[in-house]
Amino acid sequence: MTAVRPLVWLAVVGLTPRLLPHAPALSALGAAGSQGPLGGVLPAVTCAAQATALTGLAPGGHGIVGNGWFHRETGEVRFWLQANALVQGEPVYRTARRRAQERGLSFTCAKLFWWFNQGAAVDWSLTPKPHYGCEGSKVFAIQGRPAGLAEGLEERHGPFPFPAFWGPLAGRASSEWIARAAADVLRAQRPTLTLVYLPHLDYDLQRHGPDAAGTPARVREVDAAAAVVIEAAREIGAEVVAFSEYGLLPVGGAVAPNRRLRELGLLAVRDGPFGELLDPFASRAFAVCDHQVAHVYVADPGDRPRVAEALGALDGVAGVLGLEERVALGLEHPRGGDLVLLARPDAWFAYPYWLDDGRAPDFARTVDIHRKPGYDPLELFLDPARRFPRAAVAWRLLKRRLGLRVRMDLIPLDASLVRGSHGVLSLDPRDGPVVVADDRELFASVRSLADLKAHALRRMGLD
Repeated sequence: MTAVRPLVWLAVVGLTPRLLPHAPALSALGAAGSQGPLGGVLPAVTCAAQATALTGLAPGGHGIVGNGWFHRETGEVRFWLQANALVQGEPVYRTARRRAQERGLSFTCAKLFWWFNQGAAVDWSLTPKPHYGCEGSKVFAIQGRPAGLAEGLEERHGPFPFPAFWGPLAGRASSEWIARAAADVLRAQRPTLTLVYLPHLDYDLQRHGPDAAGTPARVREVDAAAAVVIEAAREIGAEVVAFSEYGLLPVGGAVAPNRRLRELGLLAVRDGPFGELLDPFASRAFAVCDHQVAHVYVADPGDRPRVAEALGALDGVAGVLGLEERVALGLEHPRGGDLVLLARPDAWFAYPYWLDDGRAPDFARTVDIHRKPGYDPLELFLDPARRFPRAAVAWRLLKRRLGLRVRMDLIPLDASLVRGSHGVLSLDPRDGPVVVADDRELFASVRSLADLKAHALRRMGLD
């Protein structure tokens, strides 16, 4: 079979037109080809944005209404699910493979640390996937396909630095490892389409804010990782499209819609030995908070006006979307909330529903992305109230290695620590997503994340 033109998608999370000049390798790519603002998607969060890039659809079409949502069938809030089948709509790699087969062409795809990786119709995949023991233990790991891919890459580059991928120690080491692994896959396998995710700039911008003095240096770090991938792409003759999912905005405070609903008697909890747990079955209303967007689920439609009025009055809330507004914005889907809150650009939504920190659930002070009924950026911090917090981390890790069950309760509850967030669309395109590409005519057809799928198919000769 004849091969089609290879293409690399490089997701550099958090990069913006304003920050691009601090990225020499990516700036050079754009100077030789195209570079400029890219229209985003609402909500401007990882899972929704990646699903839009993959399918060309808005969240109302692909069903990924955020990084997590309330599953009405099970009564559970679930974040960071990995199943590719959750994406409704045909991803670019499935469309490309089908068209290539129809034309007698070869097509292969590598999906490296992009979300919705499990069960994806790709040839090579890498994704974070810890092992969980029956007694509550957790062992960091990545999962790869085909068998032996992850093991071979870890043998060459060392174990994947999982603590650098998420949590208080998250940083450049994760992006650097992913870039080296991606370069190996590109050179060894020569995929037709390669999707690479470089995450760590996003973490530092949430901690410090995009306007922090150290931001240019952090941009140069992720640019160096991107350069490793670009070099490998050049060696196999692949075209590169690098883009961000969203830009981050400086924030000065958090909004707690669930606490307001609790005060009004609309949100119910179940108290127990490990603190208070949200009780979705007994609650008349609760919010699933996700950065600057919150999906509000209201059991009785008659309560919606009251809930909308109460939450819309909170300082930091910019708007409450009803059905008509959600349809107009491409956000209406059965998975989404009955109301959707948008934050002011300088605010974000915090998930806590307890009124007394003494009754906070035990997971609130830990890194626990699957149990919390909302996104928690405080997992990027060590509690500053603790003396010698890094020593506390080392001591707990040592006890775990000795087989002891230890709670890593080192995460703060102070929402004022967070200095950057995202989720709403920036009013200034310089602070939104950016795209840089080899294709000099990129902007003749690409204006937003939703245009990337069609562009990829065209550049690979599969339109």
